Amino acid sequence: MPPSSNSLYEGATVASLYRSAFKAFPDALAIVSNEKSVTYSQLEAQCYRIARLLRAKGLKRQDAVAFLVGNRAEAIAAIIAVQFIGLKSVSLHPMASEEDHVFVLRDAQVKALVVDEDKYADRALAIEARGIVPLVLPLDGGVRGAGLFGEAAAMDGGDLTPDALASEITKLSYTGGTTGRSKGILHAHRTTVTMVLQMLGAYEWPEHIKYLVTTPISHAAGGLILPVFIRGGTVYLSEKFTPAGFLAHVQRHRINFTFLVPTQIYGLLDHPGLAGGNCASLELVLYGAAPMAPSRLLEALRKIGPVFGQLYGQAEAPMTICYLRKQDHDPARPELLGSCGKAVAGNHVKLLDQDLREVPTGEIGELCVRSPLVMDGYLNRPEEDEKVFAGNWLHTGDMARMDSAGYLYIVDRVKDMIITGGFNVYPSEVENCLAQHPGIAMSAVIGVPHEKWGEAVTAIVVLKPGAVADEAEIIQYVTRKKGVVNAPKTVVFDNQLPLTALGKIDRKTLRKKYWADQRRQVS
Repeated sequence: MPPSSNSLYEGATVASLYRSAFKAFPDALAIVSNEKSVTYSQLEAQCYRIARLLRAKGLKRQDAVAFLVGNRAEAIAAIIAVQFIGLKSVSLHPMASEEDHVFVLRDAQVKALVVDEDKYADRALAIEARGIVPLVLPLDGGVRGAGLFGEAAAMDGGDLTPDALASEITKLSYTGGTTGRSKGILHAHRTTVTMVLQMLGAYEWPEHIKYLVTTPISHAAGGLILPVFIRGGTVYLSEKFTPAGFLAHVQRHRINFTFLVPTQIYGLLDHPGLAGGNCASLELVLYGAAPMAPSRLLEALRKIGPVFGQLYGQAEAPMTICYLRKQDHDPARPELLGSCGKAVAGNHVKLLDQDLREVPTGEIGELCVRSPLVMDGYLNRPEEDEKVFAGNWLHTGDMARMDSAGYLYIVDRVKDMIITGGFNVYPSEVENCLAQHPGIAMSAVIGVPHEKWGEAVTAIVVLKPGAVADEAEIIQYVTRKKGVVNAPKTVVFDNQLPLTALGKIDRKTLRKKYWADQRRQVS
């Protein structure tokens, strides 16, 4: 006789996964932050105290709680705590403007804001003055009182049964964009649980994990904490990345696992302190969030070692759509270094044309996904849901091709593609070409409005220290390797490229600057 209730088949929640880690490794070291250590049992008690305090303050299941915090153990405890009482978590971008934060807080109808006042006191005051969040809760004590941790110390730290349903929303992530255009991405527990299980199955984890966090826990680096905990590993928190600081952490703590974005890896490769042996403890370096130039990846394999794994995902289907394994980072097969890997087990991936037809092997189409990993949709954006879920696929907005072995190659974002003289130019392909130039450390390629061509390929280039190159030479270099269509019409030399808080090249800022320059020239 079939069951009378769907509860028989109910999946895990995020809180239940954390709880399993707490119970499995009570005496193991969970977090090291600013030389302070927290065991799993201590972290568990902290989470339960905060959860009970938030309940006492009137927060109810499925209320939204926002976080504006740095990479601190206290912040991780608070983020976990909300899961145990069925609240929705909203991470605020640490580098966003006040107006962007206000938009998110209003759009998500946030009931409480947990803030690290050591870093964001002015922003907290500005938000509080607007009266849009009923509760502003600093992590630490100060002029507002004892702070979240101080108040929570008086609460019961005893066992707490998670009060959340697998079908409920666990997290609201917000896409990038100008104020008023960001979209709230609804993630049920299914999404995070799927992501974590796929990570555990796909990545080549060290036996005893020592995970160094160098990017904000509000984004991809934070998503790796739960699988590390499930394996009983230790999370080492670093507030800010510098090549020297990273190398010091790795050597001091014998770090064997980390997540880096390509610009951080480039910084390490160009740092004079990188020498043979000082990264010897590293066993797995995951990278993602932006493409990495194959020539620089070869350099990383040579200088750091065969420890790299590439993850590919997006906010709407986070982190585990595809994976390029360590063994596929093979200098003897350089063509694979431009791939983002194969679809992770459990995901159904196709490349579709504008009519939702699958493109032939080797041709370019939009990468589309079906999986339990996919979001529930956008918050209050039915028209956006209709577009992104056309044909019952998640449309990633990434143009890609697939080879006969199933390896996927991201060509570029749909919105980043340049149309010049009627031809499609993919900036990442030009950037990968520029990365092979012996004098170029980093580059960004954008399209700039042009009266004749529609858009002109424009390269913003950062030279390596002591290198000399001019515009004509670089244009000729790309022309020889990629043809005249892909060659920049203009090359701009700069000392650095603008980066987002996550270390990705900020194309939006570049377009704004150079499009404005072009308009001034035309007028």
